[in-house]
Amino acid sequence: MGGKKVDKKDLLLYAVTDRRWTGEVTLEEQVEAALKGGVTFLQLREKDLGTEEYIAQAKKIKALTDKYHVPFVIDDNIEVALAVDADGVHVGQSDLPASEVRKLIGPNKILGVSAKTVEQALKAEAAGADYLGSGAVFETTTKPGTPTLPHETLQAICQAVSIPVVAIGGITPENLLTLKGADVAGVAIISAIFGVKDIEGRCRKLLELSRELVQA
Repeated sequence: MGGKKVDKKDLLLYAVTDRRWTGEVTLEEQVEAALKGGVTFLQLREKDLGTEEYIAQAKKIKALTDKYHVPFVIDDNIEVALAVDADGVHVGQSDLPASEVRKLIGPNKILGVSAKTVEQALKAEAAGADYLGSGAVFETTTKPGTPTLPHETLQAICQAVSIPVVAIGGITPENLLTLKGADVAGVAIISAIFGVKDIEGRCRKLLELSRELVQA
């Protein structure tokens, strides 16, 4: 079963990459700034790269996460995760079923699963997930049109499973603490990290807020 491979503290500030905002800097520079700022977990998310490019990118990012001793997972691509020996993989509900993913990655890799309902959460936990990502908890620019997850549902998911849950979707420094009481292990953030100029400074602030949220 899952659970042991992820320390709850590792999920405090979970960054999900998005190369939309790289501009004049590289994704590696952005990721290193986020790691310097205190990101505790990193997911590489690439929807448009071919396998070879994805692997090359993942190797560069893994060198950084290794340097900062932060768990590193690949979104949705088991082949890439295994090729670079990432710490694990994160899958959504429309990807391969979690039980199949667990068989492919073996017992020792981290398996994260997106869950929007208590039923999905329980199923993922039973299939060997180590943690869950639940959202979108607020309106999100990353996936426009995604229905938001009521905070009551987020709380119910957290209470239904024994594995840690991170909230995701539209989280900013301004709204993060409104998640108090939901019992999440941390927050997963894309645009509020990678869409800003001072990534390191922003991550310091978000980590501080996430600690406050989780202690609440």
